[in-house]
Amino acid sequence: MNKIDSEFNNIPLCVDLDGTLIAGDTLLDSTLIAIKRKPFILLLLPFWILQGKLFFKEKIHQIAEPDYSTLVFRDEVIEFIEAEKHKGRQIVLATASSQNIADKIADELGIFDLVLGSGNGVNLRSSHKRYKLVELFGEQGFDYIGDSSADIEVFRSARKAYLVEPGNKVLNKAKAIGNLEMCFGHKPDLFKLILKEIRIYQWVKNILIFLPILLAHIIPIGEYAVKLVIAFLSFSFVASSVYVLNDLLDISSDRQHPTKRKRPFASGALSAKIGFLLFPLLLILGFAPSIILLPSKFNFILLVYFVLTTLYSFYLKRVYVVDILILSLLYTLRLIAGAAVVDVLISPWLIAFSVFIFISLACIKRYTELYSLTGGSTEQISGRGYIIDDINLIKTIGVSSGLISILVFMLYVNSKEVLALYKHPIYLYVVAFFFLYWIIRMWFIAVRGKMTDDPIVFTLRDKTGLFIFALIILIVLGASL
Repeated sequence: MNKIDSEFNNIPLCVDLDGTLIAGDTLLDSTLIAIKRKPFILLLLPFWILQGKLFFKEKIHQIAEPDYSTLVFRDEVIEFIEAEKHKGRQIVLATASSQNIADKIADELGIFDLVLGSGNGVNLRSSHKRYKLVELFGEQGFDYIGDSSADIEVFRSARKAYLVEPGNKVLNKAKAIGNLEMCFGHKPDLFKLILKEIRIYQWVKNILIFLPILLAHIIPIGEYAVKLVIAFLSFSFVASSVYVLNDLLDISSDRQHPTKRKRPFASGALSAKIGFLLFPLLLILGFAPSIILLPSKFNFILLVYFVLTTLYSFYLKRVYVVDILILSLLYTLRLIAGAAVVDVLISPWLIAFSVFIFISLACIKRYTELYSLTGGSTEQISGRGYIIDDINLIKTIGVSSGLISILVFMLYVNSKEVLALYKHPIYLYVVAFFFLYWIIRMWFIAVRGKMTDDPIVFTLRDKTGLFIFALIILIVLGASL
């Protein structure tokens, strides 16, 4: 080894934790777990924050710590660190996270020679971290890997700087210092990640809002059309706000799921900080136009929907059977809301049919989640109240509910309401046949393990399912004319 290599290997490589070594933030993860365990601390968070970041960390970590088994480590960064350690360099973990958390993560990886974290009244971030590293290694006496604007101060005293998925602003500041050696990855498209997170494709469920007026044989034009579109968007934005809240609260459990671990927050592609801003913004976009332009009955239903979905995210989804009933109710609320917007009566037959058909679809969703666990080491859905042994019971409940919904539809065809609305009600028996075929087919697909997590989304991508519903619409029109 020549003299230059020896000097290089004597320079320690210091590594940040949050956003650098891991794709996420240990404090935010801990905060979300704490909120999930004790929702009342939401009232205390502002007061803790006002007393300083270090105080806030200490209070949060008294309640919860991140789930170390689900942290998303950046493989490219770890591979680089391991290669440098192999060359004989000292590797230092320098993080603003508490010393206790830093020590546990360092023990998990086993590649750090020194661990520096916040404690003793010092939040080891930005200039505080810079002073500590300079005190230990001197000016230009260390290399540093970071990712955020808080690391720019540390770069000023580093010999070489390494950036991980930097934004343009941080990248330009680092370049201006003149010691930027390398970048790991690039910042993903924020707009695309947000669109993925709010799940616009799920908005199709809110088309149910239009169903009551169509079944009342009223054409939605003019004022009706405007109100229904606003109602559709209000439900969609509120639903998306709850998707964001749910994904924030479920980061740890989603990381253990075969498909949900790819969601923006769980994968670390989208910062949980953005989620804390996105949630209230979507909520305002949902409620503001509704309160101003739509009837109070609709706003009450929208509020009930939000409260139920929030309770579902915090607790109810972990209570077996109750979660299925709540999912069915949330679908049915969309129908009731649609009727409230245009002030039409909603048939009790439609309510009964929707409750049972949506119980069946909710069971498909849970069955699919359990099916994905068969043959694996896990016996329970993470964050849910079901175990693998429940799979056959869920299938029985789901198939039975689907068949009951068809029975309700058949009884409706023989009711007085049908004679008042349809000139050829006998055609509706054919509709019942196609509904029966569709629900049985959906269960066959689920049992064969070919169903995606959400049966509604699956139907939209299923050519046969779309063809069946196109036939149903044509037959209903024929029965009406």
